[in-house]
Amino acid sequence: MALQGFGHQLDDWRNRRTWLANPVEAADAVFAGGEVPPAILVYVDAWTSLGGSQFVDSPATGRYHTYLCDEVVPFVDAHYRTLADRAHRAITGKSSGGYGAMITPMLRPDLFSAFATHAGDTLFEHCYLDDARRATRVLRDRYEGSVERFLQAFRAHPERVDGDGRDLVNVYAMSACYAADADGTVHLPFDPVDGRLVPEVWERFLAWDPVRMVAGRADALRSMRAIWIDAGRSDQFFLDLGAEAFRRELERIGVVPPVVRFELFDGTHAEIGWRYPMAIAWLAERIAPPV
Repeated sequence: MALQGFGHQLDDWRNRRTWLANPVEAADAVFAGGEVPPAILVYVDAWTSLGGSQFVDSPATGRYHTYLCDEVVPFVDAHYRTLADRAHRAITGKSSGGYGAMITPMLRPDLFSAFATHAGDTLFEHCYLDDARRATRVLRDRYEGSVERFLQAFRAHPERVDGDGRDLVNVYAMSACYAADADGTVHLPFDPVDGRLVPEVWERFLAWDPVRMVAGRADALRSMRAIWIDAGRSDQFFLDLGAEAFRRELERIGVVPPVVRFELFDGTHAEIGWRYPMAIAWLAERIAPPV
């Protein structure tokens, strides 16, 4: 099962770069030679009007974790020739998709026994707080500190969102996933006027940080057959640090190689699609039934 990153829709998997295979073609090539055990690769769409769901259940965005686990998985098992058992089911993704690939097996080890995360969102103080600083300035300078004015402008003209504006969209979208009340009210983790952290909201974020989730989900993680973790050493969101922190937390609970494969490679957060086929092949070999 493959999960897309924030800001991407299902059809983006077929986007083509000059001279390069798109991700669907690259994944198909993994199996074409017959050296990798066959697998069914399922692409899941979890797009929202904000650009993504983080694959969690939220009153502000929808029940995407439930959708993924309780609707998509049974549908695939009912319509395709799967081995309908956790031992033969893996999940993978990049960025926000990598985040979903980390937390879903932690929450539902009854469904998944393996996962791969490429630069998945983790160690939130590094990957989100820089956006919060810039987002505060955008709110101040363009929207008079009003989240409501920002939302009205964004919904009317999403095509006008620029670099700093995208930071504000991102941090609002993350807030909608991690810090929404039962009635859908979204809370930012910082004061929209001066940017100071709001501790009670930030704690709600941190409860969803994969690094911090490890200790409470140790049994689920110890039950995994395979965990692939990678990131570019120059990742713009410092997700290489998050990858290392996640690996170290796994080590603390006794989840180590050969179950874990960890690599930091030369690269940034962008243009790392060449990593996907490697992880798919590695996972397929580990969830295949014995010959």
